[in-house]
Amino acid sequence: MAEPAATVRRHDSALGRWETMHRAPPAALRPHVLGYVGYREWLPQPFRRLEVPSGEVHVIVSFGPKVRAPAPVQSFVAAPHTEHTIVDFDAEQHGIEIRLTPIGAHMLLGIPMHELADRVTEIEDVLGRDGAELPERLWDAGTWPQRFALLDRLLARRLADARTPAAGVEHVWSRLVETHGGAPVEALAGEAGWSRRHLLARFREHTGLPPKVFARILRFQRAAALMADPAGPSLCEIALDCGYYDQAHLNRDFRAFAGRTPTDLLAARLPDGGGYSGA
Repeated sequence: MAEPAATVRRHDSALGRWETMHRAPPAALRPHVLGYVGYREWLPQPFRRLEVPSGEVHVIVSFGPKVRAPAPVQSFVAAPHTEHTIVDFDAEQHGIEIRLTPIGAHMLLGIPMHELADRVTEIEDVLGRDGAELPERLWDAGTWPQRFALLDRLLARRLADARTPAAGVEHVWSRLVETHGGAPVEALAGEAGWSRRHLLARFREHTGLPPKVFARILRFQRAAALMADPAGPSLCEIALDCGYYDQAHLNRDFRAFAGRTPTDLLAARLPDGGGYSGA
């Protein structure tokens, strides 16, 4: 597999210092693997970060101290959540984030995703001995490119052995992602040739969440991304563009998923890919 190019982002200010290396997966791993992020950060003091729901599964392989999310955990799988989480970090963090689609996580982990939804699960609890050994194997690889290449090989083997997901679920998931949650779920059930009840059961098994909740998270995720552009549209325009009835409905979803108004969430955004402050 040809190795894609990587991009580096760095930040250094009174907030702290951090560096991230982002790399897309090889074509053979798409669309189930979305990418890797190698990270290291040095902060002046312990830090609280706000993690908001997204349409992805995040696997954290840590080389540093445990975080509290809220229970202490080191390397873990964060499946789709329906609420925000406050994660407490020590002043230094170092590790790799693997970004997966929910269907990709279902294939790679071999576990019904609704058993992991709204939870942070230690990596050895889902991958056994392979998960327990993965942090040391990645650390020993030495450099980010070598670590990413190791993950390419590991994930390729697991995907080759994985069970193919139901075509109907893949179709519904793809349509929801393509439309940022705008496609009507009832129509998608008809396209898949399933009843709404059957779609609900299969979609939860493969993604962890009901399709309508997943669609709401995708709309919220797109609205939050559009807000980050200082030259972008107004909140009212974003609400309409993202399929909300009005700005009040957008505000409701931000409070439900982020625990903040859109303006408050924007104010909590950290520069250069630092996420959101949970202070």
